[in-house]
Amino acid sequence: MEYVILVDENDQEVGQMEKMEAHEKGLLHRAFSIFLFNDNNELLLQQRAHSKYHSGGLWTNTCCSHPRAGESVLDASNRRLMEEMGIQAKMKEQFSFIYRAELDNDLTEHELDHVVFGSFNGEPSINPEEVAAWKYVSMKEIEADMKKHPENYTEWFRIVFDEVHNRTRNYAEV
Repeated sequence: MEYVILVDENDQEVGQMEKMEAHEKGLLHRAFSIFLFNDNNELLLQQRAHSKYHSGGLWTNTCCSHPRAGESVLDASNRRLMEEMGIQAKMKEQFSFIYRAELDNDLTEHELDHVVFGSFNGEPSINPEEVAAWKYVSMKEIEADMKKHPENYTEWFRIVFDEVHNRTRNYAEV
């Protein structure tokens, strides 16, 4: 059973809860979202596996998940990036934000999300239980496609995209 870390608005731990229960109740918990860019400043997107418990088949940032108890955001980022995408990358936390979104399957994402940037050139070795497909895409192309087809992207990716785009216009390696 996978647990998430419940937090307050200041990211102070207030407890733990089984992941599905936290999403059913919409309780605020710690999460992270990884954005890996190649040398052409293209973002590595993943399409979530269609069998995921929510947002299956939607396009999103490189990797997302939740730290475990006693695990730092960067340690958790490294762990999940390897588990989902088969990638090791140098990463650095950039900022965090809180969002709440109603999802499919009567679930609610209510997360204090730590946004992590990194660099990667190459092909991931995806875990098909987590990821259906991947591609590198420029931020301008993503922006244009999200305007035409927002339903193809995860809620959290649409929420954070503008802030990430603003911070990456002159992205330098971390």
